[in-house]
Amino acid sequence: MNPLRVFDGYPETLLEVLFALAPLLVLLLVFQGIAGRSALPNLPRMLMGIVLSIFGLSLFLQGVHVGFLPFGEFTGAVLSSVSYSWILIPVGFVLGFASIIAEPAVRVLNYEVEKLSTGSIRSTPILITLAVGVGFAVALAMARILYGIPLWGILVPGYLLAFALTWFSSDTFTSIAFDSGGVATGPMTVTFILSLAVGAATGLEGRDPVVEGFGLVALVALAPILAVLILGIIYRIQEGGSNPTPEKEEQRVETSGGA
Repeated sequence: MNPLRVFDGYPETLLEVLFALAPLLVLLLVFQGIAGRSALPNLPRMLMGIVLSIFGLSLFLQGVHVGFLPFGEFTGAVLSSVSYSWILIPVGFVLGFASIIAEPAVRVLNYEVEKLSTGSIRSTPILITLAVGVGFAVALAMARILYGIPLWGILVPGYLLAFALTWFSSDTFTSIAFDSGGVATGPMTVTFILSLAVGAATGLEGRDPVVEGFGLVALVALAPILAVLILGIIYRIQEGGSNPTPEKEEQRVETSGGA
């Protein structure tokens, strides 16, 4: 096998990325020309970052087309066709957990949360909470495909529970929770886990891949919301019913320092 075959179709993928990023670059230059009164800071580094982003995204998408999608569909089809197809459920949990750990957007969210909360909300608990939540969501999605559970029977109670939990969770974690739902459905999770679900639905007799294989992204978006809201309730109980804020963290640090 020629290893260079993995780059088949790469020029088309590179053009897609260029066309996708071009409007953002144009808007950046326009707003800089309108609102900017000075030259762009670190212009060489900025240009290098843009170039690296273009090639990084194009290489990632190329890897998705030649690696992630075929492997996910193959894995789902094989595991769903064996006599112990229930193995899809724990495998789904592990893959969902691992995909969130590797998700770049989740790393950015965790960094921003810890930075803006001045350390009162650590990134590690948020990361583990998101990973466990998405792991359970993917496991539930595999169970839905195996046993024919209707999607609305999961989503409607799930979102009703999410809105109910906002009354008990802290305001800070409520904001983080609903943002984390979108962050968790990033490129790593969607590309591999969605192809796994489609492959599993394809391998099961009497299952329509279009009906059963899709809907996973909705479950993945719901799971982090519920998980982070529950984490917010735990934080609120530990803080004595108050919200963790940067001001309170500074007071805690000053008090401990004075002691």
